[in-house]
Amino acid sequence: MNRGTLLGALAVMVGMLIPTITVPAVSAAPRGGTVNPDGSFGIRLVEVTASLWKDPRARQYIVDHLNPGATMRRSVEVVNNTDEPMRISLYPGAASLGDSSFHFAEGRKPNELTTWVHLNNDTIEVGPHAREQAEVTFAVPRDASPGEHYGVLWAQAGSAAPEGSGFQMVNRVGIRMYLDIGPGGPPAAGFTIAALTASRLLDGRLTIGTEIHNTGGRALDMSGDLTLTKGPGGLQAGPFRANLGTTIAPGEVSPVSFALDGQIPAGPWTATVKLHSGLVERTATAVIRFPDRRGASERVRVAGASTRRVAVTSAFVTGGSLFGVGMLVMLARQWRRRRGSAS
Repeated sequence: MNRGTLLGALAVMVGMLIPTITVPAVSAAPRGGTVNPDGSFGIRLVEVTASLWKDPRARQYIVDHLNPGATMRRSVEVVNNTDEPMRISLYPGAASLGDSSFHFAEGRKPNELTTWVHLNNDTIEVGPHAREQAEVTFAVPRDASPGEHYGVLWAQAGSAAPEGSGFQMVNRVGIRMYLDIGPGGPPAAGFTIAALTASRLLDGRLTIGTEIHNTGGRALDMSGDLTLTKGPGGLQAGPFRANLGTTIAPGEVSPVSFALDGQIPAGPWTATVKLHSGLVERTATAVIRFPDRRGASERVRVAGASTRRVAVTSAFVTGGSLFGVGMLVMLARQWRRRRGSAS
């Protein structure tokens, strides 16, 4: 068998051995979960995709990349924190991104993602101070639209309407869903941090502002902080939590601000901004000085920036594809041995 014939045979074998992929999961649920405002009931994710179990974002939300034709199953848990039994409905609802926020659609409004979601039980009876699980299946059709899709898996409980009102009180809590669809692996997540602006507001308070540009192909759920070091007399201050949009869509630019105590000296300071979404973290530093005059601002270019990404090995491999890889290695070795003996 010549080399070209061997490679052709291997390609055919790989195509035969890789079926529709079912994405594996591990039990790595976050503590707590999402609870309604009065604390009476909540819902949480019980399983996380095996390749994402280190990602804190994937532990809180259903975040994944699926190929067209793939199937994924996940378990969720509904908790009743009251002294009475509860009847809780489960259903998917549409969502969208915009203005640095994750927007929930009203009621049970569908979108493309919601049509892929199937529940083994859409109504659960949960006893007092008890919890019950449900299985959610995501069956992505082969003609699914590429790109990232958004939705919410809702848990809803209703209470009796006040007498004569004709209305029913409804509470719901949910788990966000971010599913990226396309062949191959997921698109990279990334962002940049713009120049820092140090300001003294009219009321005397100090702020530092910047902007985040989502340069990657996935939505970002951002958090982070600011620290001040090398101040007058060696002073340090912080960390100060970032005030920023909840979710930033791909390509979107979102403002970020940090509120500081007005008693902090004007500086100079070395300002370090550290922001992250999931496993992607970016740090930027700049030497800043707060204006002495109220209502003034000073913009300073970022002096240094670094990106840190925690590497996680993909685990989207089925038993059939593992077998196929093993066969490829074995046949390649046989071909090398034959070629060596022939020469």
